[in-house]
Amino acid sequence: MSRVLIVDDEPGLRQSLGLLLADAGYEVAAESDGKRALERALAEPFDLVLSDVRMPEMDGLAFLRAYRSRGGTALVIMMSAYGGEEAALAAMKEGAYDYIPKPFRPDEVVLTLRKAEEREQLGRTIATLKAQLATTPGARAVVAESRAMRDALELVARVAEHKTTVLITGERGTGKEVIAQAIHRASPRAAAPFVAINCAAIPESLLESELFGHVRGAFTGASADKAGLFEQADGGTLLLDEIGELPLPLQAKLLRVLQESEIRRVGDQRTRRVDVRLLAATAKELAAEAAAGRFREDLFDRLNVITIHLPPLAERRADIKPLARHFATRLAGRLGRAVVLSDDTLAWLEAQRWPGNVRELEHAIERAAVLTDNAILEPADFRREPLPSPISSGEKGEGRGTLRDAVEAAERQAILAALQATDGNRRAAAKRLGVSLRTLFYKIDRYRLE
Repeated sequence: MSRVLIVDDEPGLRQSLGLLLADAGYEVAAESDGKRALERALAEPFDLVLSDVRMPEMDGLAFLRAYRSRGGTALVIMMSAYGGEEAALAAMKEGAYDYIPKPFRPDEVVLTLRKAEEREQLGRTIATLKAQLATTPGARAVVAESRAMRDALELVARVAEHKTTVLITGERGTGKEVIAQAIHRASPRAAAPFVAINCAAIPESLLESELFGHVRGAFTGASADKAGLFEQADGGTLLLDEIGELPLPLQAKLLRVLQESEIRRVGDQRTRRVDVRLLAATAKELAAEAAAGRFREDLFDRLNVITIHLPPLAERRADIKPLARHFATRLAGRLGRAVVLSDDTLAWLEAQRWPGNVRELEHAIERAAVLTDNAILEPADFRREPLPSPISSGEKGEGRGTLRDAVEAAERQAILAALQATDGNRRAAAKRLGVSLRTLFYKIDRYRLE
């Protein structure tokens, strides 16, 4: 039961508010002036303080300033019939959670208190979630300084305890899998497996077997029964990354799994029950894909229950510096030496566009640290060409660069040419180059061609 302290010099209002909040399930105390209320609020544990602005001896704003300066932690909500927006703004600047203008409706007061409690609980859940991720082996940190990422984590905290399907959207490299891990770690399934698959990185002919498994003899090379990822994730969470690349026939089978909670291995006649919480991620606009007939509308509707969108890193610059510091600290542990980013470097990093988003930022810091012996990284360490440029006609025969440099430069150019020729269609580009889609994704990531 939450404890509320009412601070108001009007006896009638103290009494009516006390009865109202007691009926709503709160434990209520009351004081008639700011000075007595201040001493009581600091001496006793209160969750909420509901204070008038205009009071004799010590007004509400003075009470709020003193309470905060002396370490008071309860949520303070101010009330006043005077001053309107100016009084509200002044109260917020002093640290008030909210402001209720007088006269007010009884349900308005209760609703404001409920919202304050819910927001506080969400804040605690998010803090716990970040701490869990920070101490979980293999889990990647969630940096949420920007408003967009704080909103995303608030959604994570809201949906984690339910089995609801969540669609995570955003450009490549924005951290969609990190958010998926956060949902899993904050859920009742945290002790069960978290399994992730990139639907674009596995050939279509193998994807069904990867997801649903197969029985011995189902196809050439199937020498034994094999459980698929749905069975491996039983009791836990399965992330289907780049779900927009899932072939239409498999979309129909996925829809059936979501509806019936059962799968059938390739070549098998019987179905198997699975208990899996499905998360999906995509860089594509699935609504547009569905309208164009490339993605099933019924599957899109089934996936699009809750959507968490991650904007590009360039639109949440407040995250760049803390992300950079985090990557440098983690890299120092791997390299076994100090990796420090100077103030100039942090400012320079914050000013860049980062079209490859968080992933590109992480790779840039790693490359700079590996290519220099300096413990403190300066902007010049990041401006070095990460890969050799194609050899110009004037350089041929001069013996500049190793054979490996020349091969990598040619490979990079071939990939760029294939992507241009196929309008960025990676599956078609891989076919044109004669490599698997998984190999192409690896090369794109290695050469930073996002």
